[in-house]
Amino acid sequence: MAISGLRGGVWRPLGGRRRPNVGEIATSPVDAVLLLGAGVLAGAVGSAGGITSLISYPALLAVGIPALPANVTNAVALVASWPGSALGSRPELRGQGSWLRRWALLTAAGGAVGAALLLCTPAGAFARVVPFLLVFASLALLFQPMVSAWQENHLIPGNRFLLPCGLFPVSVYGGYFGAGSGVMVLALLLLTVDQHLARANALKNMLLGVTSVVAAIGFVLFGPVHWTAAEPLALGTFAGSTVGPSVTRRVPGNVLRVLVALAGIGLAVRLWIVPS
Repeated sequence: MAISGLRGGVWRPLGGRRRPNVGEIATSPVDAVLLLGAGVLAGAVGSAGGITSLISYPALLAVGIPALPANVTNAVALVASWPGSALGSRPELRGQGSWLRRWALLTAAGGAVGAALLLCTPAGAFARVVPFLLVFASLALLFQPMVSAWQENHLIPGNRFLLPCGLFPVSVYGGYFGAGSGVMVLALLLLTVDQHLARANALKNMLLGVTSVVAAIGFVLFGPVHWTAAEPLALGTFAGSTVGPSVTRRVPGNVLRVLVALAGIGLAVRLWIVPS
């Protein structure tokens, strides 16, 4: 199966021919500073429960990287938020090792499938579906307290299957595009695992980290990664992600939930108007 690549800013099959040369896109010192700052803000917002790519992905577009290489570069750079958010979420992650190991394999499989889809299918294969997924997840997050209260009074047969049935497709989406996958996972965990926002957010960060690492491996091997942009973005993301969990502890849960949900809806509107 042919793998899509970038040549001269345009995707075309590689099929064993030379790897895409993304080094032709120059990153100036000003661009690097912009990406560093965007990474700090994106890491803080994302690890606090928001949408990291709401900041990092547009920043890559702003420095002149085309949409799909920007998506691949963004995915590789955001791997740095995993260790950063782990350091910042140590109190919430204490005692959660066995739970995370149980679900890491499922999220890794989903991330691998998503990355393969991105590398092996035409650009924008389900770009028009993404805004609807984001709106659904954002509304689920917004109305999570009411849904949880309803769940307590209504036993739903097979409800224990909601987490795996939701986590795998969201992980596939995370490996394919990723923007908004944090909102989706956070909403899913609040509904199925833990209604405490800070703990659910810490678990979300770890699961997204697994998805990101698996997808990034595929992108590094086969995708058009713009390394001179990925490096400052990754450095900033790591720094920002270490402080995000402390923000989650201090901001009232209802306020943060509404802000994250509104950010998700805003990103959905943007992607609907300008599909990536």
